[in-house]
Amino acid sequence: MKWNWKEWAVAALIRAVRTFAQTFVGFIAVGAALEEIQWLRALSVSGAAAVLSILTSLATGLPEVKKEPIDNQPPDEEAAEEDEEEDEE
Repeated sequence: MKWNWKEWAVAALIRAVRTFAQTFVGFIAVGAALEEIQWLRALSVSGAAAVLSILTSLATGLPEVKKEPIDNQPPDEEAAEEDEEEDEE
């Protein structure tokens, strides 16, 4: 099985953008007034959250992206052994 990397990249990017936006809005909501908001800090924290989102997607996978079988992929050894056993019977 192999990932469809284009589909995965799009899904991971969408998640990262959403994470960035949610973190940024949350950071702004905490600020009392627009002139009091530390914009650079809000951007850096949101950027870090987006990077962590990508890393989490790499580590755990994305449920919305399915693995697809590849036609030219060699069969698993166990599957080949099972096929041989069935042929012998």
